[in-house]
Amino acid sequence: MTTDDTAAAHGSGALPSPWRSRRFRLFFTARSASLLADGMLMVSVTTSILAAGFGASGVGYALAAWMAPIVLLILFGGVLADRFTPQLMMVGADAARVVTMLAMAALFALGGVELWQIMALMAVSGAATAMFQPGLASIVPQVAEDIQRANALLRISESLSTLIGPGLAGFLVAYWTTAGSYLVIAAAYAVSAGGLLPLRHLSGAKEEGEEEDAPMWRRLATGWHEFRSRSWLWGVISLWAVYGLFVFGPSVPLGAALLTEQHGATGYGWIASADGLGTIVGGLLGMRVRPRRPLVAGVCAMFFFVLNPLAPALGWNFALTAATGVIAGCGFAFWGVMWATSVQSHIPLVVLSRVSAYDIAGSIMVIPLGRALAGPAAESFGAERVLLFSSAVSFVLLAAMLCVPAIRGLTRAAPQTARAVPRDGQAAAVEPAAS
Repeated sequence: MTTDDTAAAHGSGALPSPWRSRRFRLFFTARSASLLADGMLMVSVTTSILAAGFGASGVGYALAAWMAPIVLLILFGGVLADRFTPQLMMVGADAARVVTMLAMAALFALGGVELWQIMALMAVSGAATAMFQPGLASIVPQVAEDIQRANALLRISESLSTLIGPGLAGFLVAYWTTAGSYLVIAAAYAVSAGGLLPLRHLSGAKEEGEEEDAPMWRRLATGWHEFRSRSWLWGVISLWAVYGLFVFGPSVPLGAALLTEQHGATGYGWIASADGLGTIVGGLLGMRVRPRRPLVAGVCAMFFFVLNPLAPALGWNFALTAATGVIAGCGFAFWGVMWATSVQSHIPLVVLSRVSAYDIAGSIMVIPLGRALAGPAAESFGAERVLLFSSAVSFVLLAAMLCVPAIRGLTRAAPQTARAVPRDGQAAAVEPAAS
């Protein structure tokens, strides 16, 4: 992986640290609090539903009720973020999630909770998440000049929240109350809203030719046009959707089951922590390494993720499996930084939320299907064989990305390009020719 030796010549090496920006510090605090709440939520929901006697099926129904609105509404979240500003939509979403978590706390504190009540509140939380997520991408370029370093810091925060959140929720449920864990989650969402609230008056630019009262379908169509006009963008997402179905889908449930069987629950916990440590290292590398072709570097780093399903499939010993977790996590996090930076620096700000919504939708829609099929596939062919297949598919899809000229040829955008808003008909100008 080569760094861009000409970074300083183009000015990127002289960009100020994101920490010098008050707006970034506020955004970072808000995002960290939101991620912590997200990490706590899944554990709190699972443990509280099981304790209420609704069983594993109840957990599945509740998580499906949370996920379904995200899949169905994420595109509309992108449209509304571009229409009313990301900050407004995200603060509103956080406010809705605060109310939802307070209602969950009240239900479990009073007793007599019904599954349908939990599902209804989780659906509201999922709808709010769909309104929250698309605006993230379009805020980053407005609060930090060094977009790559900002994304790396956010990736590190995500990794730490993933490590701390579930453990904190488990501690609160075990040593306090289930209702108390929801109160802490509500407080974290409130901190997120408080950090975002001062970020008013961010870019209010409008796309040329787009009327203030343009209907929803036209705004969706504009976002789709921007998405499909860049072959590097839809090329990655198309392959990433297949990746989600055959790699991310089965590797999480089957990998967890095999690792627990091979190394025990404690061993699996340490392996998961090793993976989290790897994502922190990957975020740190993302702060320092500035490749000339970020997607190529990111894909090359993602090849290490092939080890993630491979280790449990081959039954490697604990030390080797933990080491592969660090390496795989590092590769995944570095790819995330390169991808986010590429999208945020090559897509016009006025449509970035909508394009980000199509990105999210294409990336996550098939993962639940992959997880649902993982169990039947493991029963028919064996979990080890399914994970070996996942490793092979991972390698093939990543190699296919490198074979797409537009992906391979995408170069770093200069800082001023990241803020430029091209006129109609100039969208293709930001996509470099294949090398």
